[in-house]
Amino acid sequence: MHKFTTFAAGVALAIASVGASAQGGAAFTHRIDHREANQQARIDAGVASGQLTRREAFRLEAEQARIRHAEARAKADGVVTSRERRELERMQREANANIRAQMHDAQVAYRR
Repeated sequence: MHKFTTFAAGVALAIASVGASAQGGAAFTHRIDHREANQQARIDAGVASGQLTRREAFRLEAEQARIRHAEARAKADGVVTSRERRELERMQREANANIRAQMHDAQVAYRR
């Protein structure tokens, strides 16, 4: 009976740790989604202010779509691994730098 109790406790601990890691993944993807929303708002603001041309906005939007696609692939199996997290973070850092560069270059949208 003692062996069964120890085994049951071990199984319960394993299940709890899997649940905790899954929640950590959900919290991470929430941060990804929040950062993605901020970047999208910056792109929209750049278009509205004329700091981004149509072509620049199109390229930045395509980059955001690639990030969303990579996030969906990472979440498809239910677990976002540390490698997948690092890759998503790298992609978002790059997108952030691209948004900043395009908004502060010499090109402006033509306004009538």
